[in-house]
Amino acid sequence: MSGKQSTTGRLYGVGLGPGDPSLMTVRAVEVIAEADVIAYHSARHGRSIARSIAAKHIRADHIEERLVYPVTTETTDHPGGYKGAIEEFYAEASARLAAHLDAGRTVAVLAEGDPLFYGSYMHMHKRLADRYDTEVIPGVTSVSAAAARLGTPLAEGEEVLTILPGTLPEEELTARLAATDAAVVMKLGRTFTKVRSAFAESGRLGEARYVERATMAGERLGELADVDADSVPYFSVAVLPSRVDAERPATPERGEVVVVGTGPAGPLWLTPETRGALAAADDLVGYTTYLDRVPKRPGQVRHGSDNRVESERAEFALDLARRGRRVAVVSGGDPGVFAMATAVLEVASQEEYADVPVRVLPGVTAANAAAARAGAPLGHDYAAISLSDRLKPWEVIAERLRAAASADLVLALYNPGSRSRTWQVGKARELLLEHRAPDTPVVLARDVGGTGERVRIVRLSDLDPAEVDMRTILLIGSSQTRAVRRGDGEEIVWTPRRYPEV
Repeated sequence: MSGKQSTTGRLYGVGLGPGDPSLMTVRAVEVIAEADVIAYHSARHGRSIARSIAAKHIRADHIEERLVYPVTTETTDHPGGYKGAIEEFYAEASARLAAHLDAGRTVAVLAEGDPLFYGSYMHMHKRLADRYDTEVIPGVTSVSAAAARLGTPLAEGEEVLTILPGTLPEEELTARLAATDAAVVMKLGRTFTKVRSAFAESGRLGEARYVERATMAGERLGELADVDADSVPYFSVAVLPSRVDAERPATPERGEVVVVGTGPAGPLWLTPETRGALAAADDLVGYTTYLDRVPKRPGQVRHGSDNRVESERAEFALDLARRGRRVAVVSGGDPGVFAMATAVLEVASQEEYADVPVRVLPGVTAANAAAARAGAPLGHDYAAISLSDRLKPWEVIAERLRAAASADLVLALYNPGSRSRTWQVGKARELLLEHRAPDTPVVLARDVGGTGERVRIVRLSDLDPAEVDMRTILLIGSSQTRAVRRGDGEEIVWTPRRYPEV
């Protein structure tokens, strides 16, 4: 509610609910009774759904203001196009209402559903609420009505509910549907074919329901996959109900393994595709630390293990999939960069697992995360090398360090140290100083994205192995890499994309 000019009339945005007049609130009925002017939007054919909902409360002595859209989905010859025509309409409509308010009349603008939820009233509100006393009367939304008519929970516990307009691009719809728990897609009509395709691409079509004209005459409920696109009106929604206690789609005859990367830390680093794969899985398999980053979901089984049993973990996941389970193997960072994808594919190449589908979904790897925090040290050619000699001899590591250093590549050094490996960083520093200047910038990044994040820029000669552990990654600059301290005191590192001519 806002209070502006006491000598003028009062503006009300009145939510009428989803269509059934009995779902209007008591307050909405009271406000309509008190109003001098009843305003409502309509298309050019003149019929107004909002007015029809409130019809029995509108009296003969009410002044009616019909706000007729100049254009809806058709083309227009307005010089500003559709947007220009609509903007001009809203300006003219708000001026008409302002004239009543200036004359001291109370104006009630009727709105289907809730006035501030994808409603036309909000355009009047934005133009008038700062000038006149205003009250918004909330209403039952079509989202709530659809869930009620389906008789199924919409969102429960810690589930995330996403509301989407069907007018979004298909790829955007697909990504958001894959990533969320529950969803409602509004504004179907002409967008229906695209929306249904997005549900299918996200793997959620089997869960999706369809609701048309909820609580109104002509209401229709059904499975989204079964709806004829030519029969879908604008006043319809697609619903992904709560997954809690819901029957999951039937497990396929053949399961699959999806290897996913969680990025360097928590949920902020997950891609929509990865979120969808994690949500759809029957089983999650992985190092316990990485599994703890994944939200718990009803019906899923978690199989945590130590970080040193990669082959056994991969074999276990493939065995589950061979029994028809949908399995997500959870890896940190990007699963294909010094992580679980190789282990899974190595085992999957064995004859007994040849028929088990395996997919690898990318994630943000530690090098990219650390580079972004520091600036752009990986802006030119670079090499990624693991300093761990658990799976390859140090002689091989040293040879590759020399080769990359002599080629003047920026280096991303993974697994530089741990409690049982304390000398490799010092050896690597000595070797690199044979090819790099002592003041070469080094990004020392620990726990990027986590609660213990610490990113520092040091010089190669000052790199202290005691400051490096298994949660640290090192980015070693090339001869062209620059460290610059900017006006705010922050030091940034970047490697030019142009290389000087030899």
